[in-house]
Formats: sequence, structure tokens, C-alpha cells
Amino acid sequence: MLSFDGKMIGLSAASPDGKYNSVVYTVPLSGGIPKQITPTGPSYLHGWSQDGKWLAFTGQRNGEFDIYKIPSKGGDEIRLTTAPGLDDGSEYSPDGKYIYFNSVRSGLMQLWRMKPDGTDQEQLTNDEYNNWFAHVSPDGKWIVCLTFSKEIKPDDHPFYKHVYLRMMPVSGGPLKVIAYLYGGQGSINTPSWSPDSKKIAFISNSYIQ
Repeated sequence: MLSFDGKMIGLSAASPDGKYNSVVYTVPLSGGIPKQITPTGPSYLHGWSQDGKWLAFTGQRNGEFDIYKIPSKGGDEIRLTTAPGLDDGSEYSPDGKYIYFNSVRSGLMQLWRMKPDGTDQEQLTNDEYNNWFAHVSPDGKWIVCLTFSKEIKPDDHPFYKHVYLRMMPVSGGPLKVIAYLYGGQGSINTPSWSPDSKKIAFISNSYIQ
């Protein structure tokens, strides 16, 4: 994924020694040898900070999946969530004031946000669905997410299911369906808005119905 200034790419890939199926790397947009950022894994990259100084990722450590951040040039990782169960899908807001994420801590998978230091964690959605991957529009007005039915295990996001793309105001309010599709894992895991906040890119296994 691109940094906010468009100069760097962040990615997740297997470690060189093959020990981990995913660690975080960065590479200049112009190309070059990727630099390994997270020394251990699994580590799944989800977002850049607006100033390009931090990367937010999901890390599995001691059997728990939590949200972490790490300096984009490398350094010590900082654990931001500690609740039991899966925390995933971390993404910085365009203004840098929040990290959005999804968590099963309330039962179903729901959208949450916190300050970049991990404080003031608050739940944003609370409905009968499983909501994943909150993406904030560049103008800071909207959140788009991927929604599974409650029949899907809350901490699972399979790749070929009947799912929805839903949208809500950043200020709060009901989620509105904007697309029905077959998809799931990989459909909209990372930032997907166009720069003008008018379109969203996603991957579908079927035509939109």
C-alpha cells in the first residue's frame, strides 16, 4: 500500500528465512530492495500514518492477534490493543487523529477506533453483522467496511461468501449497503478510496447484483 505522500510502498510477505508467512517490508515507489521492518511474525500490514513515520499492523504474538505500530524506518514495535480475541484491520485516519480497527471483543466483529497511542478505545458499530476493515475517506467524512453475516464465525473472513460493502458517516450513524458481492478475504483489506473520495476499489468474485 502507498504512503500518504505517495513515495513509499508498504507490503506483507514471507520472511527471507521462511520462518514466518508474513512480515512487513517497505520499498520506495521508484523501486529497490525491500527493507524488512518487523523482525518477527506473523505481521500483517494495514496502514501508514499520515506523516509517514509509523506503520500499523496486526501481529500474532504468544497466540494473540493484536494491533501494533512500528516506526516505518524500523525499530521497536508497540502493542496498542490487549483485549482477548482477534483485533485486526488497523488503519490511520487521514488527519492522523485515530487508528480505526475491528475487534471481536464485544461478541461479533465490530468497528472500533482509538488514539494513535492506543488510548480511548471506542466501539463504533454494534449490530447483528460482522464488520471488518474500516476505511476512512480522504476527506474524512465517510467510513466504508466489509460486512459478513452473523452465520460466519466472527474471527473468520473467508474469501468466497455473500458479503456487503457498507458505508457510514465518520460522525456516526447507521451503515448503508452500497454493494452486494461474493467475496470476503482480500476484497477490501487495505485502503481503497480514490483520492477525491468519490470511488472505492474492491475485489469481487462475481458481478455486482
